[in-house]
Amino acid sequence: MDMEQESEWNAAQNIMISEDLVAAAKRQLQFLAAVDRNRWLYEGQPLLWAIYRYNACWLPLLAKHSESQVTEGPLVVPLDCEWVWHTHRLNPLRYIADCEELYGKVLDNYNVVSSVQGFDKRETQEIWNEHYPNESYEFDMSRALSSEFSETVYGTQTFSKYDFVFAIERQKGFFYQVSRPHVKSDVFLEAAFARYKGFLHLIRRNREKSLKRFCVPTYDIDLMWHTHQLHPASYCKDLKKLIGNVLEHDDTDQNRGKGQKLDNGFSETTQQWAETFGSRYRRAGVMYRGTAPTPVTTIPCIPDSVTIKTDATNSFERLIDSPKTNYIEVMLEFVEIKNLPQVYKGKASVVYSKAQPDGIFNVKSKLAIQSESEHKHFATFSCQPTGYLVFELVSQATKVDTLGSCYISMEEIFGPVPKLSVEKWLDLVLSSGIVNSEPISLRVAVSCTLPAPIPRVVLMLRSSPLTKVSCFLPFHDMVRFIKSWTQIIDASGDVIIRIKTRNIKRTKGTDDNALTKEIVGFTKAGEKLVLAQFHGQEWSLLDSLWSLKLPDSHEKDCDLLLTGPRMVKLLPGRKLDFEPKHHDKQTNEHSFMTAVEFSAEHPYGKSVALFNFKLGILTLQEDWFAMAGIVAAFIVSKHTERKKIMVSLATVHI
Repeated sequence: MDMEQESEWNAAQNIMISEDLVAAAKRQLQFLAAVDRNRWLYEGQPLLWAIYRYNACWLPLLAKHSESQVTEGPLVVPLDCEWVWHTHRLNPLRYIADCEELYGKVLDNYNVVSSVQGFDKRETQEIWNEHYPNESYEFDMSRALSSEFSETVYGTQTFSKYDFVFAIERQKGFFYQVSRPHVKSDVFLEAAFARYKGFLHLIRRNREKSLKRFCVPTYDIDLMWHTHQLHPASYCKDLKKLIGNVLEHDDTDQNRGKGQKLDNGFSETTQQWAETFGSRYRRAGVMYRGTAPTPVTTIPCIPDSVTIKTDATNSFERLIDSPKTNYIEVMLEFVEIKNLPQVYKGKASVVYSKAQPDGIFNVKSKLAIQSESEHKHFATFSCQPTGYLVFELVSQATKVDTLGSCYISMEEIFGPVPKLSVEKWLDLVLSSGIVNSEPISLRVAVSCTLPAPIPRVVLMLRSSPLTKVSCFLPFHDMVRFIKSWTQIIDASGDVIIRIKTRNIKRTKGTDDNALTKEIVGFTKAGEKLVLAQFHGQEWSLLDSLWSLKLPDSHEKDCDLLLTGPRMVKLLPGRKLDFEPKHHDKQTNEHSFMTAVEFSAEHPYGKSVALFNFKLGILTLQEDWFAMAGIVAAFIVSKHTERKKIMVSLATVHI
């Protein structure tokens, strides 16, 4: 940025905010996660009852508390009331108007804490029960679903006429956009706070110039904006001091289509940000992620048994205890070029790559230079946070392809203090035969997310010398299938273990001639392990740590249940985090199965692994599921292929 742009940025950072928004944003993320675990707060009659409780109980109690503190400690707001209160405050003009109309002043959150913060609720419950003896402090789901609830309840008192149902419909998708691991970090949130101040500065400049611009925030900025609004008194004071009035938060327009209000507003904000601060508005990890994945269930599923945390100390997990690889998301822009010879004008672009392919990003891609094309161009990709990003200036103006190159070291971004973004001029080292009187310089903008573990991927290959296809692919010879081994190979190509199914005699006390099955494995060191044993229709895995029951051969396809330290369902197709994007929806979903964990923390399910039957690939998002996932994938593939063979044999017989 030049001196004027640096002055503008410094002016933005001098904006006074009365709250510690970084700490408050962390609390908001924790609260939104709790609401997402109680999705009855999103719709239906329970939501209507929560809205009633908010209007009839919480706001009047908060008003009394604001006049004269009704508790010695902080007032703890019930989760359902806090959720409605949350959405009410995110329309600051409406919240202010409602509070002043109903209570004569704006009701703030001073000395009020969230129920998810772990504060003692007993004092608040006592006060609540004194004021509302017929309404329990904790949400009564049975009462909410009973016929007792009626719209006539709203006729007994004067309540806000705000359409809370519509407001909550708009807000329920926000958590998905900000629920990624890097969002919780101090580095990310502090950068978001600085960018929020920059956003407010743009609005201030527009007001000073009487410009009517619809400024659209990125999600890091929006998180801070939401957090600020959740402190009504501070928000009112800060914004009135900054721009003379309370800034409206308009979230009613959800149309992201080309040429629509949001799209145009974002383009104008991007342009104004670049002109004012000399930096890029788009950042890695802050843009719209798309719609939330389709839920696998609308009914919460919480196992009765207590979840036992498993880790790499398990005797079987040691087999795949290789170091985890981290990855980052990168957003790259080539902003401008200086001293480009006239012959190459309008015909130059940049090829970007890693100096050494890292197993995640191992291709070369081309991207236009914005000053040359006069359009915004950016690229997003994932790679390891090591090595160098290399940029080669190329042109089709002559027979010479590469004019020169430059690079950025990842250490510059992920040093002792991670920067998350770098924007700088880089001088090119010109290629042999290229002569220019002045150095050619390229302005490069790179932003990254913080490193996160990449899902572990293993390949399941049959070791039969007659074929190199995956064990998941259809086979032609039952004997070959029975005699073949399956090798479990990690991403580096090393064999983790070899697996085989074999017949064994049943235990004593049963028919000696009866046979059953077990799955054995041999490690690289030659150690033999019994990975699973079959009992009737049920497999016992990893020394009875897990149990997998298979459906009868005549049963239609159904969900498989893997029980043990945790409860995991094996669902057909790609679900949740693995749900295909719009360009990949034509892929045959019968080739996939998703392992989904259900727990108190994830009552609506969390994807932990994906089985790709066609390619024999197992993608693992959680290490604790690694060996259980490998063995389960092996069993399910055998069961699935056996059913296919039986169908084929029956068809031939007919």
